[in-house]
Amino acid sequence: MTNGKFVISLDFELLWGVRDKKTIQTYGKNIEGVQQVIPELLKQFEKNGIKATFSTVGLLFFESKKELLENLPDLKPKYNDANLSPYNGHFEQVGSDWKTDIYHFAPSLIKAIQNHPEQEIGTHTFSHYYCLEQGQTVDTFRADLQSAIHIAQKYNIKLTSLIFPRNQFNTEYLKVCEELGIICYRGNEHSWLYTAKNGEKESLLRRAFRLLDVYINLSGHNCYSDTFLKSKTPVNIPSSRLLRAYSKKLSFLETLRLHRIKSGMSHAAKNNLTYHLWWHPHNFGINQQENFQFLEKILSHYNHLNTTYNFESITMTNLAKRIKNES
Repeated sequence: MTNGKFVISLDFELLWGVRDKKTIQTYGKNIEGVQQVIPELLKQFEKNGIKATFSTVGLLFFESKKELLENLPDLKPKYNDANLSPYNGHFEQVGSDWKTDIYHFAPSLIKAIQNHPEQEIGTHTFSHYYCLEQGQTVDTFRADLQSAIHIAQKYNIKLTSLIFPRNQFNTEYLKVCEELGIICYRGNEHSWLYTAKNGEKESLLRRAFRLLDVYINLSGHNCYSDTFLKSKTPVNIPSSRLLRAYSKKLSFLETLRLHRIKSGMSHAAKNNLTYHLWWHPHNFGINQQENFQFLEKILSHYNHLNTTYNFESITMTNLAKRIKNES
């Protein structure tokens, strides 16, 4: 390939992605906002020629609690920290169906994404599965992924890309991914700041440095050559940058935050590399005006790079297919 690539992936998870840390009382407004965020993202992506990957938790596909409970995997992860598992009492909080519970179900939003065929729906595992936490195994991971594949088939969706929840990338599980038809995944940035760790081993120091890295270039541009992308099977399309949500407290640093992303995109475009930006739709759930204004500046820069350097927006799966065909 002779031009740079711009990959956007979204970790679409609603409350399943934060249920072990937050509640509807403390985070509900962010989750509720996703009802407006997804349609607006689709509108902005269509307007700017963006082809994104919506990596979706399998539990969101169901239309009712009854259907959900009838389709749980037989093998479930037995995390040492029982709070990590949604199977330990959380289903008691789930409403009767998608019309009454917008925190746990999203069939209408999934269908809205399907109505934009240039966008991809990938998997964020079935249960927001944590691949590095103590107590879970390769067999429970396989069962989880099989359940995600099964419910997606109801929508005539073939899952071919995966994003590991909490970025808990586990090399031992890549063979399972390949066996089940996953051809690509989002790995982590190549810096000690982003090395995959479980929650127990994460440190405040790393978190502090990652926050600094949002505004100051500590870890580099994190762009990737075709040669690197061709070196892994399934294809590893690592993250370049998390698009953090707008913060009123840190709003005086917005110019630096934007420059950090735009400079990475420019580096990729000028050097025929891949730049991978990601976030969660619920990050945009509050302060929507500020978050979308920031995104519009990024997409405007993309259009400039597209015109000037043929910088190309592409989904994870389509990039992986092109890489594999050119290997």
